[in-house]
Amino acid sequence: MTHPVETAARAAARRLAPPHGRTLATDVEAALHTRDMAHRPDQYLDPISLGSLIVSIATLAWTIYHDSTKDGAAPPPAVITRRVRVQLDRTDGPRPTLDPAEQERIIEVIVEETLNAAQPTPGGAEH
Repeated sequence: MTHPVETAARAAARRLAPPHGRTLATDVEAALHTRDMAHRPDQYLDPISLGSLIVSIATLAWTIYHDSTKDGAAPPPAVITRRVRVQLDRTDGPRPTLDPAEQERIIEVIVEETLNAAQPTPGGAEH
């Protein structure tokens, strides 16, 4: 079974590929592959940076969603989006240079895809 972070990151890459290039899906796959490695590269090349950012945001959105549902119903998407945005602003380190409006769109797409991936599958349990 695929983890919701992987599902969300791949779906977001498909949606974000038109303005960011056809290789975005490959870049996300590379970032997914390295996210569980003990030693990660210190810095990614620019094309992979966006893939890495997508995986990081999907992981953060999933963590916020999952932790919130332990205490009851999931918060609205806007609340998760705001928490992701605040957490990203607190994070140091290299990130791709993005227009603020495009960064906001990327966050919204990833949160939406993370929530889609978190939905129970027909005839089965939640991811």
